[in-house]
Amino acid sequence: MNKLIRFSVLMLALLCCLTPVVAAERYKANWESIDSRPVPTWWQDAKFGIFIHWGVYSVPSWAPKGLYSEWYWHNKDGFPVKAKKQERHDKTVAFHEQVYGSEKKYPEFASEFTAELFDPGHWAEVFEKAGAKYVVLTSKHHDGYTLWPNKQASESFGMPWNSVEVGPKRDLVGELTEAVNKTSVRMGLYYSLWDWFNPVWLEDQDRYVEEVMLPQMHEVIKQYKPAVLFTDGDWLNPHELWRSLEFLEWLLNDSPVASDIVINDRWGKVRKQHGGYYTTEYGSGLDNSDRPWEENRGVGMSFGFNRNETLEDYNSGKELVFMLADIVSRGGNFLLDIGPTADGRIPVIMEDRLIDIGEWLAVNGEAIYGTRSWKRSAQWSEGKQRETSIKDNHGFHIFKDTIEPEPGYAFKELLFTAKADDLYAMFHTWPADAVVHLRDIPISKATTIRLLGHEGILDFTPDGSDIKVKLPNFVPGMAPGKYLWTLAISDTNNQ
Repeated sequence: MNKLIRFSVLMLALLCCLTPVVAAERYKANWESIDSRPVPTWWQDAKFGIFIHWGVYSVPSWAPKGLYSEWYWHNKDGFPVKAKKQERHDKTVAFHEQVYGSEKKYPEFASEFTAELFDPGHWAEVFEKAGAKYVVLTSKHHDGYTLWPNKQASESFGMPWNSVEVGPKRDLVGELTEAVNKTSVRMGLYYSLWDWFNPVWLEDQDRYVEEVMLPQMHEVIKQYKPAVLFTDGDWLNPHELWRSLEFLEWLLNDSPVASDIVINDRWGKVRKQHGGYYTTEYGSGLDNSDRPWEENRGVGMSFGFNRNETLEDYNSGKELVFMLADIVSRGGNFLLDIGPTADGRIPVIMEDRLIDIGEWLAVNGEAIYGTRSWKRSAQWSEGKQRETSIKDNHGFHIFKDTIEPEPGYAFKELLFTAKADDLYAMFHTWPADAVVHLRDIPISKATTIRLLGHEGILDFTPDGSDIKVKLPNFVPGMAPGKYLWTLAISDTNNQ
């Protein structure tokens, strides 16, 4: 018996040696290969994330209305030409000289970026209560200052230029990553390829990429293992300068997050052409995209905290819920930004907006998480549909398409999402007769209809391909949730 066992083991070992090992497919350093990688399913299911712009620029925290405060350094020192840019330059210089004096240089703000009230556990708790499924923190913005202890930042600038050496004296990326990883939310990082005024960049761009950018990107991936890498600062140069394909080949094959990390399309002059998911910014997103996409914007008109903004510059919780539902109905994700203060607080008005969204998602999340766009994103009323674009100014005038249409224009009566054979129809106006009219809905004999947040099955009457759904008779103000209500329609044989 022993001889038989030894013989079997020997034959098995020999067979293993002769059998070719089938290796996992590796992504190659070309766009065809990189583009073939599917965007991880977890991100497509997540739908809602929170962006965080926080850094040295949070100290002056100022920009002309409608502009980005995180561009303070560049607005002040980098715009000598072109009318629009000259205006923002002149206004920023005037503010700076009035408040800080002409002799104060931007790097001097770093010591005032103290973050003494930063409580990563509270931040993570707020994100989870908001219903977010992922977070993206600016590990380094275009000013080159890193929120983790990075030697390349300080060495290339020739001065302390990271959050451990100057300012908070804390590893902000590490602390928030640890706190978020204790929740159901996934932690991601933003990284700017470009440093506006980095001395190495200004002297030799290739050396900057080799000695600063690539080492930083490798370090932040290996050390913090983010679920999302949101690159930016790419737009002026081709991907060859950034050596994007070289980095992506390593990231998607050999990095510690290779199998699950999510990347965007900001790798050079390739936006909405190559990379991972497509991005839009302060617009209304994309329609009919064959690639997953994400709209990113702030609660206000700036990503970084801007003390120059007033209440009218902030979106209400209702507007943000409508934006989320509309974006998801068209197949997108919504990355909503907050701008913390220099001392480490999430501004109360921003926290309020996040909690408002979370309360809506607690009732209606079934119609958001894990869904995909349906064959129709919306049911429109009669009339002319308003044309929109991804550059529909900073407004994304969602109410014009829903509850406040311009005279003569159509509006979206319902927003649709789908999950397998289930269809979700979100409506914004509670009808006076408590009857919702659905047009061209493919139901089956097994179809049932529920109102999310309410127990029980609703009565409905088929009328050809249309349906009349009878809503419960609620006392005013007692309907589940607010802003938008959702009908869950089962077994629809979705096409």
